[in-house]
Amino acid sequence: MDLNQDSIKRLEKAITDLRQHNFFRMYDSLWRLTFFSLIRGLASGLGWVIGATILVYLLTIILSQIEFIPILGEWASRLIEQIGKFEK
Repeated sequence: MDLNQDSIKRLEKAITDLRQHNFFRMYDSLWRLTFFSLIRGLASGLGWVIGATILVYLLTIILSQIEFIPILGEWASRLIEQIGKFEK
């Protein structure tokens, strides 16, 4: 019987410690949850944009080097020319 009491007390302490964790305190308030969700969404969106920009940049450079395929080389050259116009 003493073993069960000790186990229950340890379980109560673990639950109390878990409730004090920041993850659960964040969900106590609707405003705090909304704020953290907004920040997480902004960071995720920014990461997607930066990643896509780098990917398109690298793909454009690789395609511009392929001049032996007439359609792709011409398309990539026009794309680089258009990007250059935006930089000026």
